[in-house]
Amino acid sequence: MNPSAAPQPTPGTAGTAPSGTAVPAPAGPAGVALPPGFPTGATLPAVVLELGRLFEEAGHELSLVGGPVRDLFLGRVSPDLDFTTDADPDATLRIGRRWADAHWDIGRRFGTIGFAKDGWQLEVTTYRAEQYDPDSRKPQVAFGHSLEDDLFRRDFTVNAMAIRLPSLELVDPFGGVRDLAAGRLRTPGTPEDSFSDDPLRMMRAARFASQLGIGVDDAVVAAMTAMAERIGIISAERVREELVKLVTGRHPRAGLNLLVDTGLADHVLPELPALRLETDEHHRHKDVYEHSLTVLEQAMDHEYPAGLEERWAAERAEAGTDGAAGTGPAGEAGERDAPGFVPPSGTYVPAPDFVLRFAALMHDVGKPATRRFEQNGAVSFRHHDVVGAKLVRQRMRALKFDNDTIKAVCRLVELHMRFYGYGEAGWTDSAVRRYVTDAGPVLPRLHALTRSDVTTRNRRKAERLAHAYDDLERRIAEITAQEQLDAVRPDLDGTQVMEILDIRPGPVVGRAYKHLLEWRLDDGPHDEETARAELLRWWAEQPEASASS
Repeated sequence: MNPSAAPQPTPGTAGTAPSGTAVPAPAGPAGVALPPGFPTGATLPAVVLELGRLFEEAGHELSLVGGPVRDLFLGRVSPDLDFTTDADPDATLRIGRRWADAHWDIGRRFGTIGFAKDGWQLEVTTYRAEQYDPDSRKPQVAFGHSLEDDLFRRDFTVNAMAIRLPSLELVDPFGGVRDLAAGRLRTPGTPEDSFSDDPLRMMRAARFASQLGIGVDDAVVAAMTAMAERIGIISAERVREELVKLVTGRHPRAGLNLLVDTGLADHVLPELPALRLETDEHHRHKDVYEHSLTVLEQAMDHEYPAGLEERWAAERAEAGTDGAAGTGPAGEAGERDAPGFVPPSGTYVPAPDFVLRFAALMHDVGKPATRRFEQNGAVSFRHHDVVGAKLVRQRMRALKFDNDTIKAVCRLVELHMRFYGYGEAGWTDSAVRRYVTDAGPVLPRLHALTRSDVTTRNRRKAERLAHAYDDLERRIAEITAQEQLDAVRPDLDGTQVMEILDIRPGPVVGRAYKHLLEWRLDDGPHDEETARAELLRWWAEQPEASASS
């Protein structure tokens, strides 16, 4: 594991590390090399071994556990380092507090103490055994007594692996390495017992299907189907976090299909299975559910790699330092005029972007409620964009999303049909301005969503729509360059409105401001005198004008 370099996630070599004490070989600044039996070239950060020795010297066990061990065999870097120990939280804090750069105990009552060291975040949890009361949303936490028992209570075999420290012995009692190699998700015990202990594990199964591209064992699927309604005892916040991780995974279709097929989606995201509209031989129309999954996957193609803009900025800064990007230091004229970051062609946001992906998934949820069979045999979904935005807002509120995320997703759903008709009738400059200002900060995502919403097999139609949107983006760029549409404002501000009309602050000022904004969008920018004349013309038609005269 190297905090600064993430290898590509390719399956590692399955095997069993030797038991007993191993003398770790130095691996330079990247960390400590692991012994034979682990994937070739796999390393651990030096802080892992340091902490292991501290616990050993204090007479306690310590093991790296769960995701960090799993990711070693996937060739991935785990952002967090999780440990388990026989020491209670007080002992853990005594052992690590002087060694660490910082520590926290916010999870103390659950047995978890956190440390920060050399840029790494480490969490140490006392061996646990926990289960849910059938009618409770919260786990009943009890400390365990052995590493093997702790591993048995974990969700899946691929997460029920540990590395004893500092000996570097792999502990894999339930075949997690074997299941990773086979691409299979199983539980250490029976899935019924596991899901009864913590029903959120059913959501986690779908999340891992998305994140790891791993298949789910038939017994796990059967238990999820039989126990789906038990997800109702889990808090909305915990469900939301799993849903976000699923949607932002590499293979969201797999996870979403699992939610729908097992009936879990009926309880956590019922709008999704509702998209599986019935069809008949007389009223054929596109499968809205499959269409939505396709739009989601196509939206992912419009994301650029995470960290790309940061790397660009770092390279630019380095070039400016050594004189490669101009004749003077950053901040001089040549540097100020240099172009900003431009995403690769066809991409708009860094991956993974939950707002874009969730809007793509949910953009047509208004269709079931608005479906109509017309007399000519066609099927219509009038105003499904507006209805869909309301449904999405309700669902996201129920899942306790923050207001900014709700607003962004709903705006995309509401606007996803706005573009259609542009290619046939064309838009005035006023219509283009309104498109930009109505989208506001989600405009790049709206570009991506609109392009992704084309799933027709008619190649000529798809090309026509793509060319039309190319033209719209070109016009947006031209008008934005001329008028700074990203910060469009009326030609007069509120203070000027009050001075010109000789009125005090109040609703009339807001109405006047709104009128001037609409006029600005329709006609473009004006000088102050022209704006003043328009304001006075509007004011003469208002009932308040005669009252004040």
